[in-house]
Amino acid sequence: AAAGAIPPLVELSKNGLDGTKEAAAEALGSLAVNANNMISIAAAGGIPPLVELAKNGTGRAKGAAARALVNFAVNTDNTVSLAAAGAIPPL
Repeated sequence: AAAGAIPPLVELSKNGLDGTKEAAAEALGSLAVNANNMISIAAAGGIPPLVELAKNGTGRAKGAAARALVNFAVNTDNTVSLAAAGAIPPL
């Protein structure tokens, strides 16, 4: 994450092919277990595309995005951002 991987992963989660979106969501979910990475993902606009994938992605993308969003939800500081992005219904 320190090497600048988060913004490209967020972009791929929005605009990649289905398999790429799935892999990007999985990677963002893995990175989101770290509080500093959560901040970076949110700052890069990563929450809305994860919500979109959780709602409308492939089965694999839905699962990966939901796991990523759950990682965000562990930190109560993120609950307002998650709710504002519409993350609650797909979870």
